[in-house]
Amino acid sequence: MGAPVSLTTDAGASSFPELAAEEPAELVATVREGLPTERFDALRELLDVPSGRLAEIVGITPSTLSRRRKHGTFNKDESERILRVARLALRAIDVLDGRNNAQKWLTEPARALGGEPPLDFADTEPGAREVERLLIRLDNGVYS
Repeated sequence: MGAPVSLTTDAGASSFPELAAEEPAELVATVREGLPTERFDALRELLDVPSGRLAEIVGITPSTLSRRRKHGTFNKDESERILRVARLALRAIDVLDGRNNAQKWLTEPARALGGEPPLDFADTEPGAREVERLLIRLDNGVYS
């Protein structure tokens, strides 16, 4: 799932406590058990994107999302994908000095990603890793 995220934002700390787990085993257990469906809504609010767009990015169909809401939790794969995007969003907020800057950066085309918005590029694990590398470069003053 990548490096631990420093949850410097109140939104991150309260909306995604799983990412602050001290031990990797805690995070693994949480993902295996399934995230509460509230995490999807927290991520949608954090990113300020429509539910349909977020569902597409995390690979959940509208009918599956509806079923999961009734059940109350996501399955392991869905949970992992939601946390992947949450981790990137929180890192972007930290690196880009705020939620508004992060929302803009995540949703606008990025030359370093072939013109694709980082949020769309992160719909796969390799894509998310590349977005994370790009954020690390930005954090270190290496603009691409």
